[in-house]
Amino acid sequence: MLFKEIIGQKKAKEQLIKSVDNKRIPHAQLFVSPKGSGALPLAIAYAQYILCQNTAGENITGIEACNLKFNKLSHPDMHFAFPVAANASVKKHPVSDLFLAEWRDFIQNNPYGDVSDWYQQLGIENKQGQIGVDEAELIVKKLALKAYEGSFKILLIWMAEKMNIAASNKLLKLIEEPPEKTVLLLITENEDQIINTILSRCQVVKLFPLSENEIKQALIEREHLTENQAVNIAHQADGNWNKALKIVHDSSKEDQFEQWFILWIRTAFKAKGNATVIQDLITWSETIAGNGREVQKSFLNYCLQFFRQAMLKNYAADSLVFLEPKTASFDLAKFAPFIHGGNILEINKELNDAIYHIERNGNAKIILLDLSIKLTRLLHQKESV
Repeated sequence: MLFKEIIGQKKAKEQLIKSVDNKRIPHAQLFVSPKGSGALPLAIAYAQYILCQNTAGENITGIEACNLKFNKLSHPDMHFAFPVAANASVKKHPVSDLFLAEWRDFIQNNPYGDVSDWYQQLGIENKQGQIGVDEAELIVKKLALKAYEGSFKILLIWMAEKMNIAASNKLLKLIEEPPEKTVLLLITENEDQIINTILSRCQVVKLFPLSENEIKQALIEREHLTENQAVNIAHQADGNWNKALKIVHDSSKEDQFEQWFILWIRTAFKAKGNATVIQDLITWSETIAGNGREVQKSFLNYCLQFFRQAMLKNYAADSLVFLEPKTASFDLAKFAPFIHGGNILEINKELNDAIYHIERNGNAKIILLDLSIKLTRLLHQKESV
């Protein structure tokens, strides 16, 4: 992985390269990264820079054999840990080493992919992956051994917030006092979900959402879009390269989300004062709950964005409105007046609470029905003067 392949993140790249060139590599670093901002490819490029003794800020000047191994993600001193769950191939005690072929394929094809993309690759969309104590015990054993090639050993933990408490506690001492020449790189999208004792032992590397211009340029260069096409998609991507690629290549999920959302708000709007429509909300909740938890969470995040766009439309901030519903019978301009300063904060709170409870394995049918009933009230709530 070359640093030049990473979109944006100039400050983080310079910080990481400088730490190696000055021989001041922190033993434990936490990459705090918004979705689609590139923490995984950046961390791999950094590991390659360290292990292959590269110089001059790029991964092409050091040990040629080492760089070739990294191109195939097969360097023996580069270790990975990531959330997993039992699937059709691995029935019990799932650990990362049992899924390395899928992991290499995932990185080669979609290094900016998110956790729902990864679960889809494993065929576990209806499960919650985790980094468990079996994984932690294996990590401790691996890092106790000497480096195969006599240099550093590097462990990359992707989606570190998926470590359960037992795994976090098991790895705590390793993170605090790793063996000599061992570097731990943790990546998270949710810093608040990392336990404080681990946070306090890591040097934080902050990444930021990609700028619209960075995404636009990458779309023109990598996807060969016209400038107008690239500008439109960059505006919708919200700083997320993975989302930009999905808009370019696959709109089917967004289309499904739009249909679910429009059915939901229409049903919720009619339900106030009409008890017979509640059954329709129950049916809707069961439909969404029948999908995997990652799909449920992705849909609720889509709803958050839709409501925000409606509010911007309501307040005539048209330059910030990029949402263009494809459903012919739905007019965003007519829906927008129902979303305003008097209800948007509460709508956001209820959606985020629903995401929180779904992440913690709450009963999705009950969570979504409760959210729907609250929405029937919030949609009719008047804006305070």
